[in-house]
Amino acid sequence: MATAEVRSATVEDVPEIARIQRDTWRTAYAELLGPRALGELDSDGIEQRWAAAIGHPDTGVYVAFEGDFAVGFCVAGPAPEDDVAAADGSLPEDAGEVGLIATMLVEPRWGRRGHGGRLLATAAASLRSAGAHRAVAWVAQSDSASLAFYRRAGWQPDGTVRVLDTGEKTIREIRLTGGVDLHLAE
Repeated sequence: MATAEVRSATVEDVPEIARIQRDTWRTAYAELLGPRALGELDSDGIEQRWAAAIGHPDTGVYVAFEGDFAVGFCVAGPAPEDDVAAADGSLPEDAGEVGLIATMLVEPRWGRRGHGGRLLATAAASLRSAGAHRAVAWVAQSDSASLAFYRRAGWQPDGTVRVLDTGEKTIREIRLTGGVDLHLAE
């Protein structure tokens, strides 16, 4: 088996990150997102947005590799207040110590090989070193694979939901929360 690793992304990784997002969304989320949202992935701006994310000082972007192939990525950083607030807008006491897993995608053809776990553990370690004690992630309610993944990592829904509008469809997302003291099993 080829060597699997996760490392911080560089601007040289931008084309592969954009490709992974396009391929994964088209394979796993086409019905959920709709054609217009998927079409936006072909714009020139997608790579510019990924380059900006990699260059943002508070954001960690990590890329998973199997051998020479980029197979997934994860974006993590401090959680904005909107992402940790309760439905009534109130903030929890630990709001300043909460991280956010903003995006995590592993191409379906590379799934179930530990890449998601390595990405989450790497992002969690980064959040821990930045002072986070827990983190949140938003997952589409219909994305049973991602929900199961986070639950296996010990993360649970906290009862908060939101609805995103793609312009064609609405997506109901569940907020999950969990500790950032994650370690991979040997």
